Amino acid sequence: MIILIIPYTNPQIQSLAFSPTFLCQFSFFLGKMKNSNNKNAEKMGGLEWEMRPGGMLVQRRNLDLSPKNPTIQPIKIFVKFGSSTHEFHINSHASFGELKKMLSGATGVHPQNQKLIFNDKERESKAFLDVSGVRDGSRIVLVQDFTTQEKRTVESRVNSTMEKALKSVEEVAMEVDKLVARVGAMEPVICKGGTVAEKELLTLIELFMSLLIKLDGIVGDGDVKLKRKIQVIRIQKYMENLDRLKARNAMPIRYDGLIASQAQQ
Repeated sequence: MIILIIPYTNPQIQSLAFSPTFLCQFSFFLGKMKNSNNKNAEKMGGLEWEMRPGGMLVQRRNLDLSPKNPTIQPIKIFVKFGSSTHEFHINSHASFGELKKMLSGATGVHPQNQKLIFNDKERESKAFLDVSGVRDGSRIVLVQDFTTQEKRTVESRVNSTMEKALKSVEEVAMEVDKLVARVGAMEPVICKGGTVAEKELLTLIELFMSLLIKLDGIVGDGDVKLKRKIQVIRIQKYMENLDRLKARNAMPIRYDGLIASQAQQ
């Protein structure tokens, strides 16, 4: 940006330089300069000027240099991968990350497993081609990063194992819900003085116990560990409840304070 500075020392000149009349005349002068022939432009270095508010004279910005301008011509670059060389046409304002996505389709190498070398230096995905010095006809080398690939493979296996563990916990939770419904059906009967077959109570206790053993075999951290703990607490709670119901179910029925067997006599 170029600013026109008017030197002055006299207060009268100061008031004149910023008076409306002076600014109006100066704007008229600039208008004539803008409409002058190419010779005048050459005298000013071939640059166009514009007046900003406050009387500031600045160089007019060339909007054609904007990265979003669709008229920008793509550049041709060559990427060497192994014994093959790939040719790409890409916007010079694009990033190396965008180039990696293009290379992924052509080479089958995942973008996160790519290293792009330009001028003997690895370039970050967020770096821009033009800023890094990539020009039309530039050559870039693609190296497959096996270390990152192995890390991604391990992470993929870990995620897969975690998903299976979560699924197993969810399956146990569904089984717990079914057993809880059966307990809920028996509890009112026993609490009101009725009885149920003891075998049914023992069967429920055994089923809850088998689910505890199943949960014990599920290994995992994070969500797996938390959800597994929740189900363990649920099962233990209902097993304790079943023990109480079992004891109450075994108690003899009383009628007006007499045991049922005595009342029958």
